[in-house]
Amino acid sequence: MSKKRTVERKTAIKNSIGRITVFGLFVIAQIVGFVVLIFFLGRNFPPIDVGLRVIALIVAIGINSRDHDGVFKLIWVIVILIVPIPGLLFYVLNNFSSSRHKIKKRLEKVDMMVFSHLNYNDDIFAEFKKEDPARASNARYLRQYDFPIYEGTDIKYYPVAYDCYKAQIEDIKKAERFVYLEYHAIETKEAFEPLHEALKDRAAEGVDCRVLYDDVGSSIFINKNFVRVLESEGIKCNAFNPAYPVLSLFMNNRDHRKITVVDGKVGYTGGYNIADEYFNIVNPFGLWKDNGIRLEGPAVQSLTAMFVEMWNFADMKRKEDDMMTFESVPLVPVEGAHGYCVPYCDSPLDYEPVGENVYLNMINNAQEYCWIMSPYLVLSDEIARALQIAAKRGVDVRVMTPGIPDKKITYGVTRSYYYMLIGAGVKVYEYAPGFNHSKTFLCDDKCAVVGTINLDFRSLYHHFENAVYMYKTDCIKDVKQDFVETFAVCRNVTDKYAIKPNLFVRFYKSILRLVAPLM
Repeated sequence: MSKKRTVERKTAIKNSIGRITVFGLFVIAQIVGFVVLIFFLGRNFPPIDVGLRVIALIVAIGINSRDHDGVFKLIWVIVILIVPIPGLLFYVLNNFSSSRHKIKKRLEKVDMMVFSHLNYNDDIFAEFKKEDPARASNARYLRQYDFPIYEGTDIKYYPVAYDCYKAQIEDIKKAERFVYLEYHAIETKEAFEPLHEALKDRAAEGVDCRVLYDDVGSSIFINKNFVRVLESEGIKCNAFNPAYPVLSLFMNNRDHRKITVVDGKVGYTGGYNIADEYFNIVNPFGLWKDNGIRLEGPAVQSLTAMFVEMWNFADMKRKEDDMMTFESVPLVPVEGAHGYCVPYCDSPLDYEPVGENVYLNMINNAQEYCWIMSPYLVLSDEIARALQIAAKRGVDVRVMTPGIPDKKITYGVTRSYYYMLIGAGVKVYEYAPGFNHSKTFLCDDKCAVVGTINLDFRSLYHHFENAVYMYKTDCIKDVKQDFVETFAVCRNVTDKYAIKPNLFVRFYKSILRLVAPLM
């Protein structure tokens, strides 16, 4: 990295840290003020203190009686019993706040306006079920949440993110009607320039160009003038869930999706954001490993619907009659395309962990092997147990994590799961050249998932995510080849972490695992 680029990056990070610090101080001040008020009332009016503690105990018992979210039950019960007042405050904000209820209702309305217009073909599912009932069960599950199954969609897999990005820009240059982009992080540096030029050119020709980015995800990358510049060039721009210094746990729910749609005919998704490090223009964490897929054909309509959903949802003040509209288009299969696919997305507001359940179904139905790439390994009890059981019944289960971490604490949590998994027969690999950011599942040469969903609590429970479930599509062999080639440059750390850690290390890892749901 050149000295100039290093200075620019440090300046951007410094500005972002300043913004985040101010935001954090305002939120902390509100929390402290509320807690101090309650403590003051409790000290001077003992019945209030006793009442709050009784309420805390009742709430803790109520949480424990719930039939789901086991790991979250544990953390809430511990917090509420140890620090009743702030614990109750956060629990109420997270589950019963009027603002969160309104936000959820808003999303439900938007979803009804968008996903009800998708084309569903039960005959395709019947064909899939006849061929492979076990793998078709994932398609049946996703159908319940308005994600159709498609055939006749050509899918190309890119093991190198930059190659996918270049193809993406070339398709944008050919756009005639619209270009929609939705990314967790966009950086206004070298990587963004060719995309920016392509968007400016298309917008000048009357193409409807829109860019949606996550406000927090892009905070260290985007300067103040980003939206103004794009809007002046005819490119519509919107920030998802802007961070305001007001106490709201919805601030924790970020848009982690990565979607590009061109004319409703071609779509892209995968693990990469639009920033220099994702394409190895800079290397803060060694060689960056990421991937992407290009879809052409009927399944692109689902990616279009996902973008329209989030664009409308992002602007909470926009009236319903002023929202983007989505209309299904005639589905024209691509000649020679094989297999089935289901693009899907996940929301933290519906309390249905779609991303986690798709992964669980794949693990549980694996017969020969289940290979996984994930930058983080902060496992729910359900996924940890599924991986262990699969390995114990003879499935070749392999998990690939980074060799160089981007977040050291999260990396410590990731490694805390190694011993447990290895003890059941899971093999663990670390990507030696640097940071593995791919989020990919592959099972039995038959089915795969490529998308944005990490194996951690943030992706599985807190973020808006998307991915594509594929069965016997032509790109499956390319996904497998990428795994084989990447395993070859990894460190096989299975033997290293097969030894039981000492008491101090186990205690440290236990603390990390306890707070893992908050990461």
